[in-house]
Amino acid sequence: MKIDNKKLFVTVFSVMFLSLFCVGCSVNPVTGEEQFLIISPETEKEMGKEYSKEVEKELGESLQDVQLQNYVDSVGQKIARVCHSPEIGFSYKAIDHNSVNAFALPGGYIYVTTGMLKALNNESQLAAILGHETAHVTARHIAQQITMDFLIGIGISVASSHASSSTMRVADIVRQLEGMSFSRKHERQADTVGLDYLVKAGYSANGMVETMEILQKQSTYRPIEFFSTHPSPENRIGYIRESIYNNGYGTSGKVGSSEYAANITERLKIIKSRQ
Repeated sequence: MKIDNKKLFVTVFSVMFLSLFCVGCSVNPVTGEEQFLIISPETEKEMGKEYSKEVEKELGESLQDVQLQNYVDSVGQKIARVCHSPEIGFSYKAIDHNSVNAFALPGGYIYVTTGMLKALNNESQLAAILGHETAHVTARHIAQQITMDFLIGIGISVASSHASSSTMRVADIVRQLEGMSFSRKHERQADTVGLDYLVKAGYSANGMVETMEILQKQSTYRPIEFFSTHPSPENRIGYIRESIYNNGYGTSGKVGSSEYAANITERLKIIKSRQ
């Protein structure tokens, strides 16, 4: 299904134009440091709202299973309640796509694919993925990247001179707005901050390590889409373990294997049988 490129172009151009009136320094909720950004949290929310519609439209709407969706959102909301910016109003949804991936849009719209859900084994691992994506939002990594791109004259690809004449798929939007251009510094911060959220939400810190191990193992025999927008886990496992040790994070928190099996694994089997 094609995206209305003209609509996207107008939306993004309008957002970027209005953002010029909001230029200034703001305090990063995660680091406490001042940073120069050209868009406000309110603008991010509006951008995310528009893009979320296109993502769900392109990928065949969000997965139509109330039990599964409620479960994914309930795990995400546990993370959101302990994050640096719960007032954002996060949305966590599963989308029916075979890719092993997860991503965040501006304003707290977070998605995880059924391919990723099939790869995971328990609730703490799901919480680790959602914690990582939540950290990208609270640390305002997307706003930072948009600001950098705009200031160096690149801009977002949908606002390019070809936007009105070429077909752009959601994957291109996601790569621009979420992960492809994130620095390793941002990814490391999302890992460590997401780990903190994971533990504060009552989950075992091992959930983050296990998730990276699962994805690393899968990547040995097939490409993993998550790594096209996130660095390989090879050296990430090391510093995640180090962070667990240095911060004294417990590994005896909730794992949630049976809950995950009932609400994700079994539901996915039922959904597949209906198709």
